[in-house]
Amino acid sequence: MSLLDRFQNNIRQQHLFSAKDKLLLAVSGGVDSVVLCELCKQAGYDFIIAHCNFQLRGEESERDERFVRELGKKYGTEVWVKKFETESYAADHKLSIQEAARELRYTWFEELVNDLFTTENSRSKVIPAHHSPLTIHLLTAHHADDNNETLLMNFFRGTGLHGLTGIPVKAGYIRRPLLTFSKEELMIFAKENKLDFAEDSSNLSSKYTRNYFRNEIIPAISKVYPQVKENLQDNIERFKEIEKLYKASVGEIRKKLCKQKGNEIHIPVKQLMGYRNKALIYEIIADHGFSEKQVDEVIKLAESESGRYIQSPGNTYRIIRHRHWFIISPVTSIESENIVIEENDQQIQFSEGTLHIGIVSNLEPITSNHTACLDAKEISFPLLLRKWKTGDYFYPLGMKKKKKLARFFIDQKLSKADKEKVWVIEMNKKIIWVVGHRIDDRFRITGQTQKVLKITFA
Repeated sequence: MSLLDRFQNNIRQQHLFSAKDKLLLAVSGGVDSVVLCELCKQAGYDFIIAHCNFQLRGEESERDERFVRELGKKYGTEVWVKKFETESYAADHKLSIQEAARELRYTWFEELVNDLFTTENSRSKVIPAHHSPLTIHLLTAHHADDNNETLLMNFFRGTGLHGLTGIPVKAGYIRRPLLTFSKEELMIFAKENKLDFAEDSSNLSSKYTRNYFRNEIIPAISKVYPQVKENLQDNIERFKEIEKLYKASVGEIRKKLCKQKGNEIHIPVKQLMGYRNKALIYEIIADHGFSEKQVDEVIKLAESESGRYIQSPGNTYRIIRHRHWFIISPVTSIESENIVIEENDQQIQFSEGTLHIGIVSNLEPITSNHTACLDAKEISFPLLLRKWKTGDYFYPLGMKKKKKLARFFIDQKLSKADKEKVWVIEMNKKIIWVVGHRIDDRFRITGQTQKVLKITFA
């Protein structure tokens, strides 16, 4: 079977795209992307070419751009070119040149796909009901050798199971139809079809990580294991199948453990820790921006007191230890049902209003439901602002016996609707204030009080 036939079969079997779709080809001018152009032309696909000029190789970068523009003329298709100030972008964003180039090109590709979608589908102001909008796909020329290099790089970098599945053949609007073909096969096709291409001199240098694996590591391994490239490809397919089973298993456990409550997730600590599995903990917290390195912090949190928490690196989510639960909660959302109050916080917004917080001296007790005056020396941060729950109790101001909140609400003649709006501030399993109603007697101001924690609810 010819390479073209295998190319088309691969597209059909993996449902990558159809003949009616519009294709945007990422073309560097190297043999891989030139072969991709030729295969798409021979297969009869409708495509446009996009070329990134990263301006990293002086005249050679300009030569590549000219070559790709000529390639567009050869195939009678439009060529879009973007010049990037890659080195300055890398410096400004503290990225390696490789990372900067990747970030720049994929940001631009996304803009092109969106622009192309808008342009192509606006040519007809009204799309007939039986027609779907035109689908746009970005095609890259990643091949099997690239996939092998990615597998090894991820293995040594320590990315876990998913990293061992290599480069995805489909990711959003991106399609990679050459992933099953080796570099050698693409070179043979180029020679048979008399295709010209631009040689990138930087590929010969091993100063870049990928080139080091390509030029040094894999050739060295091949001396011991001649079939290393084929074996790596087989392993990628095995890891993909293993990941399917892994995800299915994790998904079932996640359903049992994770309870969605508003925009929070509640997880029973004892049950999660009972699995004694760090991979499971990571899979649960990863979706909220927590890193694999924070798994050990979660395990320590399981042994800590109520009210403690850890924060995601991006400062977007917290995992709060609340009694028998872990609560994954957005940091800034006023819709959260559990909000951490830090010692330096002066204002906290939540669904029922705003809390104003401060430390004052020599303050006479204020008898107001909407202001809590508490003995600061009895308070240890962080505090937890949360909705009240069945079973909650406190010691109402002036009483030496505890009272359940449910009974307190009956005494206060609160309606069902009023009770649903009640929040409490808790410190290490102790409620210090039923917000808008009553403080706890254990934290009241006394004759010995020197500093007062004043919290006003507005």
